[in-house]
Amino acid sequence: MDVKTGLFYFFSIVLLFAAFRVITARNPVYAVLYLVLAFFQAAALWMLLKAEFLAIALVLVYVGAVMVLFLFVVMMLDINVDSARQGFWKHFPLAAVIGVLIALEMAAVLMGGFRVNEEPHLAAVLGQAPVELSNTRELGKLLYTQYLYPLEIAAAILLVAMIAAIALTLRQRKDSKHIDPYKQLQVKSKDRMTVVKMAATQVAALDDTAAAKTAENKA
Repeated sequence: MDVKTGLFYFFSIVLLFAAFRVITARNPVYAVLYLVLAFFQAAALWMLLKAEFLAIALVLVYVGAVMVLFLFVVMMLDINVDSARQGFWKHFPLAAVIGVLIALEMAAVLMGGFRVNEEPHLAAVLGQAPVELSNTRELGKLLYTQYLYPLEIAAAILLVAMIAAIALTLRQRKDSKHIDPYKQLQVKSKDRMTVVKMAATQVAALDDTAAAKTAENKA
């Protein structure tokens, strides 16, 4: 067994363990962290298959954005785990049937094997050295040539969605205590603080009983 095969089995075992812990962890924060670990292992498997772009996209999009958002949501919300587990056995038969069906489909695909076209390479037929191609480079050429217009439309839609999200967060609210930064910069020190002149010491005012006792003591 070579190094590549050993790494494949190692990453696969860690991926299966992390996926199993995602559905068995009682703490939702631990479940999200195990899911992040599963995504990292899947990205490592993509790297072994020389799909660098898919591996980087998986780490940046899912681990760097989606899962971090999920983690913040889980940590900010007070989730009652006991109430969420009340309907577990009620939906377990349907979930078990779907799980067995998915397992049978995966077994059918894996047992059939992957049919790879074993036709000789054109460079080998012509007697030339095979050219090493980069998946990321070829994907970039395809996106910016054949799929240029769909890519620009998707970018415009995402830009509009981002501007709409920012506009919703900055809308005027009656209960908001918003202060114009320009007005804050124009304020001077005399507008913020008023200096009141007071005597250094003052005689405390005495009531009638205390004044009588003070007069008796002096007498």
